[in-house]
Amino acid sequence: MIKNSLNSKVRAHNLQLMVEKQLDILVIGGGITGAGIALDAQTRGLQTGLVEMRDFASGTSSRSTKLVHGGLRYLKQLAFHEVAEVGSERAIVYENAPHVTTPVWMMLPFYQGGTLGKFTTAAALDVYDRLAQVKKSERKFMLDKKSSLAREPYLKAEGLKGTGVYVEYRTDDARLVIEVVKRAHQEGSLVANYAKVTDLIYNSRGQVCGAKVLDQLTHQKLTIYAKRVINAAGPWVDTIRQMDGSNQGKHLHLTKGVHLVVDNAKFPVKNAIFFDTPFHDKRMMFVIPREGKTYFGTTDTTWNEDPAEPTVTTKDVHYILEAVNKMFAIEPLTFADVESAWSGVRPLIQEEGKNPSEISRKDEIFHAESGLYSIAGGKLTGYRKMAEKIVDQVAQDIAQNFGDYQYVKTQTVQLPLSGAAETGSQGFQEFLEPAIKRGMAVGLSEIAATKLVHRYGRNVDQVYTYLGQGLADSNLAPVDYAQLYYGLEEEMVIHPIDYLLRRSSQLLFDFKHVLEVKDQIVSEMAKYYDWSAETKAAMIAEVNQQIALRQAFKTAVKSYVS
Repeated sequence: MIKNSLNSKVRAHNLQLMVEKQLDILVIGGGITGAGIALDAQTRGLQTGLVEMRDFASGTSSRSTKLVHGGLRYLKQLAFHEVAEVGSERAIVYENAPHVTTPVWMMLPFYQGGTLGKFTTAAALDVYDRLAQVKKSERKFMLDKKSSLAREPYLKAEGLKGTGVYVEYRTDDARLVIEVVKRAHQEGSLVANYAKVTDLIYNSRGQVCGAKVLDQLTHQKLTIYAKRVINAAGPWVDTIRQMDGSNQGKHLHLTKGVHLVVDNAKFPVKNAIFFDTPFHDKRMMFVIPREGKTYFGTTDTTWNEDPAEPTVTTKDVHYILEAVNKMFAIEPLTFADVESAWSGVRPLIQEEGKNPSEISRKDEIFHAESGLYSIAGGKLTGYRKMAEKIVDQVAQDIAQNFGDYQYVKTQTVQLPLSGAAETGSQGFQEFLEPAIKRGMAVGLSEIAATKLVHRYGRNVDQVYTYLGQGLADSNLAPVDYAQLYYGLEEEMVIHPIDYLLRRSSQLLFDFKHVLEVKDQIVSEMAKYYDWSAETKAAMIAEVNQQIALRQAFKTAVKSYVS
């Protein structure tokens, strides 16, 4: 049965249902991996529940470079299988969610004395095109110095030999997660955010058979039983394995990545660019224009502290700005130009006793003696394939050990996510212009309507229905009101930061607007949820903390020593 709304009442009902009846699979973690697993398992006929201790995508899955990309960097490691797999998955993600994945031409410049030259760049991109099965219209082409500068005048001209140009897919990572969650819910999966696993439970044979869960809204302690439990908790995978006493052998090695955002007027590139840093650390960085802003990064440093909110330090910002200022012909960017920033951790896999340089970026599955399944590593692009691999194992396990299920293979290769349709990218292009016109007909500007259609896809008409509602009792502009109420009713927005950061990305790419509307957003949600003064104050504090996290480095600039 297809169910649509995903709100706080549905959340409470889902938790109640998880308690009342044994699940086939309980998934721990509401990032892209956990969401993908819930969707894959549910569409195979396995009753799935998913619990996330904070909001969906609040960890690594909303803090990436926001690219569904094919793993070009894997070629340096001669990891041809990974390039082929991730490259083919890139096309699947795009066709299943074309509204949140946009093809962009990426320039790969090569310079005199750099690690890449014309021949090696062309050869690498040719191999990439073949392995990733890139369609003819998106295959690479090469430009000489003059043509490269004509295409992107802000590239540093000194030493430039030329560029390779190829296609990557820009995405909104947090919205990709919520569209997977919504489709899983529509298929019958029981999903809940702000539900934290506090312990695992075992049967008389010492096998994991469920989890103790704390509802962080009601503070109620719940017991959820399941035939099998899958740990997809991202940076917290080892925390769950420690609960199980099975955190041996390979373990997570967390590395921090930081991205900065400036106004496009300060860094007016027209193309996405992937370039070697001008240092001796063999790192590469992305520069990506988006919605009137330009964002760029990232760093790659070991992180041993709390993965929930890794800090953006002055050292991080200095490193990224120095790289960009040396590689682009722009007025040098300063700390003051940085409007916003984000930081996240990558849960990589390291084997005990091995050198840190041998850290794997591939996904791996761990199956403990207790029966607990865990999955870690991998990339945003490969989420669907990761889900397929682990559900293959778990579904076969359930089919062999329980008499009420017959194994079914994956159903997600051509399964459109929420906001998409079976017609894929071509159908979305046909949908786009009429949908924009419908938005303009109800009072939106063309720019505002275009943003909404790309953000919500075929769900945009539901968003439009909220335009003009409640304005007599609200201080919000119609477009803010419509997006907020769509989030409350259809996307399980529980805290204001869920909306401001993950459902709308405003805290990243429209920071000034957030400062203007944050108080009204909190007030509107306080009215909607009938919050006490104490709860409202806590929500205001959370929003202000998130704002401060993105600008804290500015207060320390004077004390920074390069």
